[in-house]
Amino acid sequence: MRISDAVAERILELCMAQNITVNKLATVSGVTQSTVNDIVNRKAKNIGIITIKKLCDGLDITITDFFDTERFRSLEQELY
Repeated sequence: MRISDAVAERILELCMAQNITVNKLATVSGVTQSTVNDIVNRKAKNIGIITIKKLCDGLDITITDFFDTERFRSLEQELY
């Protein structure tokens, strides 16, 4: 799994857990709706840490909470 796929899955998982839509997340995080949609639809391949931090703020979680899952612990190194 690529890291961009893992980020997309994690965002969707957190939105479901908090019972909010991706569009609501975009609004509360200050990230454009098109950017969030590109991430979750796997069109964005290089997701910046600033964007992830803004999304975490919108979800009221820390970056550590975002990445502290087995999904990220088991990622292989991407060599390209």
